[in-house]
Amino acid sequence: MEIARRALLQSPLALALPPSPDLIRRENAKPGADWQLTNIYTNSPKRFRTSLIEGYCSNQSVEAGDTLRIFVSVNPARRFSIDVFRLGYYGGAGARRITRLGPFRGKPQPDPTIGPNRLRECRWEPSTEITIPADWPSGVYLGRLECVAESPSEHGWQSYVVFVVRDRRRAGILFQVSDNTWAAYNRWPDDYSLYTDPRHPWAPGVAASFDRPYGKYAQIYDHPQSVGSGEFLLWEFPLAYWLEQHGYDVTYCSNSDMIDPDQFLRTKIFLSVGHDEYWDPRQYDGALASVRAGTTHLYLCGNAVMGVTPFQPSYDGRNNRILSREGVFGGIYGDFGSWFKEPFPTEGPKANKLIGAHSVYPFNSGGDWICSSPRHWMFDGTGMKQGDSIPGLVGWEFHGDPPTFPVSKWWPAAMPSAAASLLSNGRPPSIPAIAVTSSSTPPPSGGRKAFPPRPDTCCLGRTGCVLMGRIRAYNASREISSNAACEQCRQKGTDSRCIATSNSTSTALGRRPPDPV
Repeated sequence: MEIARRALLQSPLALALPPSPDLIRRENAKPGADWQLTNIYTNSPKRFRTSLIEGYCSNQSVEAGDTLRIFVSVNPARRFSIDVFRLGYYGGAGARRITRLGPFRGKPQPDPTIGPNRLRECRWEPSTEITIPADWPSGVYLGRLECVAESPSEHGWQSYVVFVVRDRRRAGILFQVSDNTWAAYNRWPDDYSLYTDPRHPWAPGVAASFDRPYGKYAQIYDHPQSVGSGEFLLWEFPLAYWLEQHGYDVTYCSNSDMIDPDQFLRTKIFLSVGHDEYWDPRQYDGALASVRAGTTHLYLCGNAVMGVTPFQPSYDGRNNRILSREGVFGGIYGDFGSWFKEPFPTEGPKANKLIGAHSVYPFNSGGDWICSSPRHWMFDGTGMKQGDSIPGLVGWEFHGDPPTFPVSKWWPAAMPSAAASLLSNGRPPSIPAIAVTSSSTPPPSGGRKAFPPRPDTCCLGRTGCVLMGRIRAYNASREISSNAACEQCRQKGTDSRCIATSNSTSTALGRRPPDPV
């Protein structure tokens, strides 16, 4: 059911807390800390988990005043501590240490039995809990679990837990993490995800719980240093790092927060980042209504809004802790009939109606980013000419098949991409939404430098600044000069081939749409 624009504008969060546009800049002026994992051992033979120390949180996101419980299993039993970090830029360190919890007495906690729909749902005893202080800024937070080394012969084994701190303030950018998809691909404890059903990788009626640790990501490349963090470090953190580096007014939320349509109205720009494949239908309804109400959307992701996964409560009644694959947004369209083997009980609306494109089959491939319309504003100041390319930037998954409704001259077809303007009040607007819609190659897996990326080597720079500046200008109903790149870009003389993307699944391409008119 679509949500009326008037109802959105009269809702409680439409009267959100006042903005604090300098919050992120002030936060990132604080000293950073060493936050990455250095002692990891994953279990044989499949290396999906690290049972020496692993854990999960009671909620995907929390706000000031909420109580977060942290569940940890340590096998064999040992004492452990938790260092809590907020991720950002912080002078290039990538995170700031917020607090240390513990030490606590850890113990082994049981693996869950296999429930209906192949559900693996832990029912562990909480190891500790914390009430979120009012001075913790919105962001993505990691808890670094670490065994206490009681003697020189013991290792301080480590892993992460991850959670989002949200707020209610008005902000320029709302960064949604794609944690529904993290849960869907999570193979903890022993190869149980939405993709490991023996019937088919995309079988219906398979469920995943957030009440379990995030195992090591099991696709594309091997990165045990991310264990416990879902997919945030791999696909989403580089963009968050870049936004905070340049002082953008950004706030954060989880997928589950977006079933409340009011969330969209406290921001000018909504970002879907990384690998945002699975949505509850209520997310879609709220997203489309907010576009029509004037919120700008950027889908800096691949394979987005494909799986219909309604939320269900946990065993103890906590909302939105289980998701179950029940259908496909848009139904079985295009060549997907040759891929899906089982019927689905439900069907969602078409994703390309919302984001300007959607997943197409075959969905795994790669290619070059080719400039086809250099006069498009996205390429202002870059020096890119028609036919110029960035080799190998497009890859793994991508979007295509733009919608059939008329598009405006602002369609970002300057790239051979499925990026498109969206409907605003039923009409194609000048630039109500940009859908940058595909995956790029993964960040390099060269040890600890894989995340965060080095700002001078990844595909960030002048055009990224111009892109965000142009969108901010649109929302402020004013123009902005193409020279409005950030000071760092001007000082460094950033390479003319820089474009608006992070070094992760957050760039654009797909089947080339028609040139804009």
